[in-house]
Amino acid sequence: MVGWPPPERSWYRRAHKNVMPVLAIREESAFAPDLPAWEQIDFSWPELGILPRSLRAALAQWRGIYLIWDSSDGMAYVGSAYGVDNILGRWTGYAATGHGGNKLLKQRDPSSFRFSILQRVSPDLDDAEVIALENSWKARLHTRAPHGLNEN
Repeated sequence: MVGWPPPERSWYRRAHKNVMPVLAIREESAFAPDLPAWEQIDFSWPELGILPRSLRAALAQWRGIYLIWDSSDGMAYVGSAYGVDNILGRWTGYAATGHGGNKLLKQRDPSSFRFSILQRVSPDLDDAEVIALENSWKARLHTRAPHGLNEN
């Protein structure tokens, strides 16, 4: 926010005749949306690259199971996040490459991908337990090939 020197009636300014002091700098854009509840998150692939700082911070703390749904044909991929930067770390990989190193996702156009969180887990849950939950979601949602996009 900047100060607006007199005369207040004028909506135009000559730059060389004004001193407009900076009164405040926001850490986050005033236009950034409020942090959604984790179960309401549904981002497109392009949105992953422009997430607001507050949401990036939350995703870096959240571990869990996520879904990538391809809106072009309804195929889905289930993944888990428990490593460095948790969900943010995994989704940053998808934002950069479109596939995050997953063989069956490499063959697809990421512009039709939607990203959501199926389940959040405790930050101290053992990695093996997170993987077991991931496998449970794969079975329940039938995301293993050839009906889905999970190879394992």
